[in-house]
Amino acid sequence: MLSTHSEPTHGAAANGRSGRPAPVPVKIIVAGGFGVGKTTLVGAVSEIPPLTTEAAMTSVASGVDNPGAVSSKTTTTVAMDFGRITVDESLRLYLFGTPGQDRFGFMWNELTTGALGAIILVDSRRLEDSFPAIDFFESRHLPFIVAVNRFEGALHHNLADIRAALDVDAHVPVIHTDARSRQAVKETLLTLLDVVLRHAMTRQGSGRGPGE
Repeated sequence: MLSTHSEPTHGAAANGRSGRPAPVPVKIIVAGGFGVGKTTLVGAVSEIPPLTTEAAMTSVASGVDNPGAVSSKTTTTVAMDFGRITVDESLRLYLFGTPGQDRFGFMWNELTTGALGAIILVDSRRLEDSFPAIDFFESRHLPFIVAVNRFEGALHHNLADIRAALDVDAHVPVIHTDARSRQAVKETLLTLLDVVLRHAMTRQGSGRGPGE
């Protein structure tokens, strides 16, 4: 699992009440187009009441906050979603869901600062909505996976066709998930953690530092 080494600051207090090291905090981004299920995914797996910033879509935003022909959404995330899940005694994930609307894209740089990886959530009925997120994380060399949300329990294209349509590199996992299911989301997170770990080992082997 991922680990870090740091000097204790106040003896046992730095290691928690039990004397064991405190879990390593890892920041994960959940990104994707509007209405793909990011808020649902964070809420399904978070062990704390998730922080959401959903706002009603009003007539003022008509034509700007476009839910698309296949969406019945009446709200939109205007800042971020936030949740937390403890993987085990050594690792705790903090999930940050990005806003899906283009007009909130300026927030992505701030939200992704310090992140170790990202889940790009995809609606197979609207693959074109996923390109901005893929381009964003590819340009920043941040490890990510593509998770195709099973809306109504079904995929509208098989994973091989989705990979080809999105044109992601061969080393990027393209998997299916169900944003409503805690177990499915946990498995998705574990897939991402495996990618993050392999990415870190590759960087260490090449002698490159962070951000290189």
